[in-house]
Amino acid sequence: MLARHRSPTNRLPNNVPVRDASGTSTTVSARGYIDLDNEFFQDLGSNRRRCVSCHLPTAGWSITPAQMQETFDETDGGAIDDGLGLGAVFRTNDGANAPSADVSTLDKRRAAYSMLLTRGLIRVGLSIPATAAFELVAVDDPYHFAIAAQLSLFRRPLPSTNLKFDSAVMWDGREVVPGATIATDLSNQANDATVGHAQGSPLTPAQRSSIVQFETELATAQIYDRQAKDLRDAGASGGPDAILAQPFYIGINDNLGDSHTGAPFSPIVFHIYDRWTSASGSNADARRAVARGQQLFNTQPIVISGVSGINDEPAFGSPQTLIGTCTTCHDTPNAGNHSVVAPLNIGLVDASRRTPDMPLYTLRNKTTGEIKQVTDPGRALIDGKWNHIGRFKGPMLRGLAAHAPYFHNGLAADLDAVVDFYESRFQIGFTAQDKSDLVAFLRSL
Repeated sequence: MLARHRSPTNRLPNNVPVRDASGTSTTVSARGYIDLDNEFFQDLGSNRRRCVSCHLPTAGWSITPAQMQETFDETDGGAIDDGLGLGAVFRTNDGANAPSADVSTLDKRRAAYSMLLTRGLIRVGLSIPATAAFELVAVDDPYHFAIAAQLSLFRRPLPSTNLKFDSAVMWDGREVVPGATIATDLSNQANDATVGHAQGSPLTPAQRSSIVQFETELATAQIYDRQAKDLRDAGASGGPDAILAQPFYIGINDNLGDSHTGAPFSPIVFHIYDRWTSASGSNADARRAVARGQQLFNTQPIVISGVSGINDEPAFGSPQTLIGTCTTCHDTPNAGNHSVVAPLNIGLVDASRRTPDMPLYTLRNKTTGEIKQVTDPGRALIDGKWNHIGRFKGPMLRGLAAHAPYFHNGLAADLDAVVDFYESRFQIGFTAQDKSDLVAFLRSL
């Protein structure tokens, strides 16, 4: 795509179409074009990695297993330099299942990078804080590497687009500096990624600023659906251009009240397809399904229980159950992430949901002796808090169709599996039609 659409001035036009499983997504930049000379695309490390290695514009600015497999085949598992840094995703420091993995032959590289190739997961190595309220008592790591000094955590690269809505940088919020701006947090993230992922020297202030400006000017969304067709038609406001005009500030429409206006939380978060409620014409059925899915997302009652960050949160009154909707946790208008730092544990890392390719960690509370088994301790590895085990931020929902699989650990292969997870976890009572409508809406974001 870069080679086909780039201009002589090394610019990618806005709204270059990118096909995905359900239609077409596009990206726009507030500056009117995507600058391919930006440091985001430059080799700033020692292992040929670049930001674009893990944040592909053809994958919603993340990665997908299909694209990883294609890149693996084209570069012999990273052995061939493609000149763009794409094959450099295959590096043992975090691309392999373990840094010690044998990558001496093509077949061994295929095995070493299996989590990237099958689930689009990067390995993050983090230690348990010395002051943590818990300790590691057992590890079951299929790759025979993880210890307390460096747990292996397999996570999806978050899309580096639509960051104007960001309230917490990284799944576990480890780049969040209390009192700092998101721009500062993103600057730190760019630097840490260059030093860690690309194994380079620290960025200069100018390089940091350039990358942050580039990222925060991007907006990505689905623009065409094979069934509903043009997602901007007949009064709908799909596509990325509307995102650039969407207001946002930290705490907008927060559950505890809007941080600027004091207005109470409104569960009616998405308005993109309001006009399709009574759609007519040849695509009417598909468009009405999208509108019904939006309404379900905004209004379907959900009995929320057992969610750390809500049901044990004093700000909510630590309720045993709370009647909410999808938008209780996805409250940013027309974006769908949480507008404040609010990591939650919805059960994605429970031992009961472990797959054989994931490590399992047994943790013990140093005070009470209580035991928890998880595939990823999440936020607790940053602040050491027992009740933060398994907490992760909720991501933005725009451009979803372009970057399956979903959740921080790629647990859901597609959007149908996402809806199935929530139905199983919260016993919502979705009908088959409800599920179909919800998926139609989510893939149109």
